[in-house]
Amino acid sequence: MDTPTRVLKIGIIGCTEITQTIFISTLGFLHDYYQITYLCDDGSEDALRHCRRLVAGPAPAITQDAEELCASPDVDVVMVMSNYEDHVHHTTLALKHNKYVMVEKSMAMSLQDADTIIAAEQSSTGKVFVGHIRRYAPAFLAALDGVGGVDKIQYVRIRGNMRSIYSCNIIGPNPTFVSQSCTFPKNFTNSNEQDRIIRREKIVSTALHDECNVSLSPQSEKAWGLLGGLGCHDLSTMREVLGMPSSVLGVSMGFPFWNVLFQYPGFTVSYESGLIEIPDFDAHIEVYSTNKIVRVEYESAYIKGALTTMRIVEGSDGTYRESFIRHTYEDAYTLELKEFYRAVTTGKPIKTSAEDARMDLEIFRMVMEGQKTFQ
Repeated sequence: MDTPTRVLKIGIIGCTEITQTIFISTLGFLHDYYQITYLCDDGSEDALRHCRRLVAGPAPAITQDAEELCASPDVDVVMVMSNYEDHVHHTTLALKHNKYVMVEKSMAMSLQDADTIIAAEQSSTGKVFVGHIRRYAPAFLAALDGVGGVDKIQYVRIRGNMRSIYSCNIIGPNPTFVSQSCTFPKNFTNSNEQDRIIRREKIVSTALHDECNVSLSPQSEKAWGLLGGLGCHDLSTMREVLGMPSSVLGVSMGFPFWNVLFQYPGFTVSYESGLIEIPDFDAHIEVYSTNKIVRVEYESAYIKGALTTMRIVEGSDGTYRESFIRHTYEDAYTLELKEFYRAVTTGKPIKTSAEDARMDLEIFRMVMEGQKTFQ
């Protein structure tokens, strides 16, 4: 087990639901690693006051000016938890002040914005760490080794966590999980909501019309949002296990369910996701070979201590053998924050980097170009 060498002073931009339900409490548990010293929300002073009350230990400073937080000597690292249309502005501000920054996925929703962040990082001593919790789960890391031991991949199936329309991929309504997390998040009126909607529309127009050559419509905009939501988790893990697909063979972006068939050299990958109202969580990646199946299953990250597990099925000469592996009781967000700490304090290379996150957008573009008409 790593021993923390110092406490990092962390500033959080965005008093959003995930800040309230996940990060304030998780950072509080990791008090030997982090202390929240600053909070920023440029749209709601009420949200700022609410989140300040949730912080364990000394009350952090609050501001509605993101640059004030990023420039503060009382902030070592910055966490960007704002909505995606503000990610570029907030992330580049942190880099301008040479701070390491952890930004929640999706880092960006257009290639143009991703390139802006990458350029800002290149002129900064700070680094970008993109929050992809699934890719730091020990079961997933072990699965990489398991897949590496597969003689020849024959087929891969990826199921996104099917959920309510407010998220993206097969589980039930997200508010069900949040309401049972004992975190009691509150919603506040955002004074900048209209400006945010305008910025969001501009980003989506750039991504779909200019970069994907897809006509703007409510259906195509919804599809783009679903890919950039929790679909980003599924496709990012796919990339780490298998690399980039060579092509898209077929796409059905109908609602409430959608499917994509990716082509890889020698095998195909089926990705399925959708929207239901049943309080269930079903998310996994499953790799098949002739004599071995490696499956990683994910639970809802909103449930504290929810596990990521690995199941391996092997068979030869008529023998069936199944192994179920649980590596740790530490939740994925705790593990991710520890990895961010190592990157900052030891200079450990960041695998979920800005350049890495850009590749997700390339896959989104492949999917959108695979179906020009959205119904």
